[in-house]
Amino acid sequence: MPRDGKHIFRIGTRDSQLAVWQATLVQNLLKEQGVLSELVYLKSEGDLDTVTPIYELGVQGVFTKTLDAALLNDRIDISVHSMKDVPTALARGIQQAAVLPRASHKDILVYKDEEDLKKLGLVKMESNAVSQSESSLQQIPFTIATGSIRRIAQWLNRFPDHTIENIRGNVNTRLRKLADNNWNGAIFAAAGLERINLRPPESIDLDWMLPAPAQGAIMIVCRENDESSLQQCQSLNDTDTALCTSIERAFLSALMGGCSTPISAFAEIKESRIYFKGNMVSPDGKAKVEIQKVFDSEDALSIGKEAAKNLLEKGGEPIIDIIRKTGLSTNEKN
Repeated sequence: MPRDGKHIFRIGTRDSQLAVWQATLVQNLLKEQGVLSELVYLKSEGDLDTVTPIYELGVQGVFTKTLDAALLNDRIDISVHSMKDVPTALARGIQQAAVLPRASHKDILVYKDEEDLKKLGLVKMESNAVSQSESSLQQIPFTIATGSIRRIAQWLNRFPDHTIENIRGNVNTRLRKLADNNWNGAIFAAAGLERINLRPPESIDLDWMLPAPAQGAIMIVCRENDESSLQQCQSLNDTDTALCTSIERAFLSALMGGCSTPISAFAEIKESRIYFKGNMVSPDGKAKVEIQKVFDSEDALSIGKEAAKNLLEKGGEPIIDIIRKTGLSTNEKN
C-alpha cells in the first residue's frame, strides 16, 4: 500500500504481547534500514481455542496457518513467528526469509514455594538438610502445569509420580492461571517471559530439560515469489542461529516430520564445531532415548539426519511407534 510515494511493509503477527514484541523488534530493525512498516494483527487457531490441550488439537501449524493464509492472499508481506511454532515443512508458497539471533533456549519452572524445590532436589538444600533418596524425592506430591507434551514427557521421566495439569493461553494468561490455582508451578520458555520482562524472581532454569527444536529463535517468512521482501529480511539473518535451528529442525523432521512432539534438540557452535544434543521420550515419560555428539562444521547439512538415525539405532523406534499411535504431532507455545 503506497503512502507518500513509499511502500509500507506489512508485518503480520498474532496479537499476544509476546508476538507483538517480536514483530515490533523486526519492525524496528527494518526501520534502521529505512524501511517503513506497519503491524497487521491476526488471531490463530491456537489463540481462539484456549481450552483444548495443544496436543489434542490434532493439527500442525496451529499458531501459523492464519498468518500463512494472509501471506498467500497478499494481505501482509512478511510474518513473524516463534520459530519452534513453525512446522518443519513450510506451507507451499512460503519461504524462510530470516532467523534472528537466538535468545535463551531453556525451559524454566515458575514456582510457588522454594521449599518444594529443595525437597525435589531442583535447588540446593542447606548444608544441614537431611538427604533423601531419588525415589523418595519423586514421590513428594507435586502438581505441574504445562500444555506441552514434550515438557510433560520429560518431567514425568524425572518425576513419574507427579500430577500434570493442562494450561493454555498466552504467557500472561498462563502466569495468571498459575497464581489462581493450587499448582506448585508451571513450565515456560525462558525467552518468552524474558523478552517482555515477565520472568518472575520465583523461577529457575531447568537445565536438565532439553528444549523444543528452534526454541528461543524468531523466524521471519515471506512468499516464495517475493524477492523484495526476502532481500529486505536477509540482512537481519543471523547465520549461526539459522544453522543451529536448521540442524534441530532436520533432526525433528527426520524422526517425525511434524512439529513439537516429545522430541527435543539443541545445537550450538563452539570453536568451529557443532555440539548437538537430542532426545525422545514416550508421552508417559517411561521410555527415553538420547544422543549427544560433536560434529565438524563442514558436516552441518547432514547433522540433523545423522543424529536422528543414530537415535533410532539406539532404541528410538519403539518410542516413535508410541507417538504415532497417540497421534501426537502438534505445536506448542512459549
